[in-house]
Amino acid sequence: MKKILSIVLLVLLLTALLAACSQSAPAPTQAPASDQESAQEAPAADLEGVPEVFTNGKQIKVAVIRNLPSDDHTKQFLDGARTEGESFGFKVDTFIADNDDAKFQELVAQAIAKGYDGLIISHGKKDYSYDMLKPAIDKGIKVVTFDTVIEKDGQGLPEITRTFQDDFELARLSLGVINEVADPARIIKLWWGPGVPPLDRRETIYKPLEEQGHLITLETIGPTNFQDVQGDIAAKVGAVLPKYPEGEIDAIWGSWDEMAKGAYTALKDAGRTDIKLVSIDISNQDINLMREPGSVWIATAAVDPKLIGIVDMRLLAKKFAGEETPDEYDLEAKLIRQSDLKPDTTMQTLNEVIPGWGDTDAFNEPWMDKLRAANAGK
Repeated sequence: MKKILSIVLLVLLLTALLAACSQSAPAPTQAPASDQESAQEAPAADLEGVPEVFTNGKQIKVAVIRNLPSDDHTKQFLDGARTEGESFGFKVDTFIADNDDAKFQELVAQAIAKGYDGLIISHGKKDYSYDMLKPAIDKGIKVVTFDTVIEKDGQGLPEITRTFQDDFELARLSLGVINEVADPARIIKLWWGPGVPPLDRRETIYKPLEEQGHLITLETIGPTNFQDVQGDIAAKVGAVLPKYPEGEIDAIWGSWDEMAKGAYTALKDAGRTDIKLVSIDISNQDINLMREPGSVWIATAAVDPKLIGIVDMRLLAKKFAGEETPDEYDLEAKLIRQSDLKPDTTMQTLNEVIPGWGDTDAFNEPWMDKLRAANAGK
């Protein structure tokens, strides 16, 4: 009996010891809530309805090639195209040809050879643009152009969407201000061509006004040094001003603001406050000159250059998606008067004084908003 009791006591003792050990042993460590959350995968982006070409893991490559000098307008255009493309997850490379047609065509040929998926081409000339871009179309590359005429033997390239500023309205608005100064107005015309698509389009408005007697052209001046357009025009305008005593010139019309900046310098250096300056296109430099005390630069007609790049990239994205795009699209022109500008107005705040400036829903799609959200912060 004692033996049985001993065995029972031993079992009870062992059971108690095991229970004590289990109570004193540390519990498994649990990660803090924040660590658990970080360990979980971030919620997947909402890509429902986004075309498969943008979700298949292949990055789209785009080349933006511009055949103009690296002026403010060019920089803003390229920035608009680049930022919009990167918001879609594209790799965007930009190139400037400095109005060198041979260099421009070589840059385009290189981009085609390097296998870019899309091209945005700015300021190609009519005499070579068809042959320059046909190999891209044959290779299946998507193309959008700006200020480029594509025609050969009456044939175009219907696969390409061509965009322009509304050059006709830009000319009407700016020349209308000149005829507020005087009608008929005696003017120095800053222009060059033919063969430059936007200036050719603006000329179709200028010529009838001249023929109808509203404009009297005293001089036509254009650049020959595209590495320094402002300096070139300043020298040329400065050279002709002495031919016309005070009161014999009403205004200077700058069909491109880079030329207008040169004319402004010439007028300022000569002290010619009797001559008004009106232009097309705008930049921060233009705004600053228009705001200077005693400035004779009274107005400019323009389209937001950054917006042009943005719209062109949207059109290209729609082409990647296989969606319909127009053959041609003109961006709306606005008139900016010197009197509209506030002391702190810049290109970024121009929308505060010019309704609708820098804003458009043109060709924006709901799936583009989803792409932007998915690529935000990357």
